[in-house]
Amino acid sequence: MSESKKYAVFGAGSWATAIVKMLGENLGEVGWYMRSVYSKEHILKEQHNPSYLSSVEFHTDQLKLSNDINEIAEWADVLIFAIPSAFMHSELEKLTEDISGKIIVSAVKGIMPESGLLVGEHFHDIYNIPFENIAVIAGPCHAEEVALERLSYLTISCADAVKAKAIAKNLSSDYIKTKISDDIIGVEYAVMLKNIYAIAAGIAHGLGYGDNFQSVLMSNSIREMKRFIKKMHKMKRNINNSAYLGDLLVTGYSVFSRNRMFGNMIGKGYTVKSAQMEMNMVAEGYYATKSAFELNKKNNKKTRLPIINAVYEVLYENKNPKKVFQKLTEKLD
Repeated sequence: MSESKKYAVFGAGSWATAIVKMLGENLGEVGWYMRSVYSKEHILKEQHNPSYLSSVEFHTDQLKLSNDINEIAEWADVLIFAIPSAFMHSELEKLTEDISGKIIVSAVKGIMPESGLLVGEHFHDIYNIPFENIAVIAGPCHAEEVALERLSYLTISCADAVKAKAIAKNLSSDYIKTKISDDIIGVEYAVMLKNIYAIAAGIAHGLGYGDNFQSVLMSNSIREMKRFIKKMHKMKRNINNSAYLGDLLVTGYSVFSRNRMFGNMIGKGYTVKSAQMEMNMVAEGYYATKSAFELNKKNNKKTRLPIINAVYEVLYENKNPKKVFQKLTEKLD
């Protein structure tokens, strides 16, 4: 994979902003598509994102900023998508540029709700991207800690190891350590599922459960994740690796976790709608919960998923969180 390939990020949230910062450590120019004209103009004038990670300062002469998704898609060779899954479809509908020859990197922490497809599968089926040209970025890594330049770790998963290494190299720095993986489907499912378990952890915290229960919840979550991923894509993988267990733990425990925050609000008595309105960021796990539940429902032999089922009952069936989690405690070990 050529060292001269041009990289671009699609999205303007905290994770997109963090990825632009990472790429800026290594590349002379970074493309950046964002929908908001105001955000674009603010960055050009003030050198920082007005809404997310505003402490991060950019060298604007290093950025190719545009509100035109096709301009950036045409310019770049490697397209990194960090748009929340709930808005991916509407943004991709604007694409008229042929991207079949591009390298697509998903930094989307969810599944396409319209189709139930993983982001990589969506690009393969709809845009004819070969699977060897699709990669996934996984953690454990919070955007807020990238902004603070705290030591963080990324896993870049791609069927083509050469491409994975090149992408990893351009994201690496003295505070970003990277590794590669070939389990693109498993890693993408893990990125989706960990947000559901973080909502469960948040609900439990909001209901008043303590650290002892949280540890049991997390240990059951990783086993449930393993069962789910194995059902969807059977291959040899170590579920205790950072891309799976590590990302789950940081999302389930961290004060920076928007999904845990969302769950905590639900546990404290907020309705789903009121919690969503109060948060300034998208909780991907809300959409992932429905996708995971429905994917499991379609299987002839359903996988045992008590935690996902419990979160689904609370979020989509409006059941009482306290009663649902009381029942859940009897199903964990």
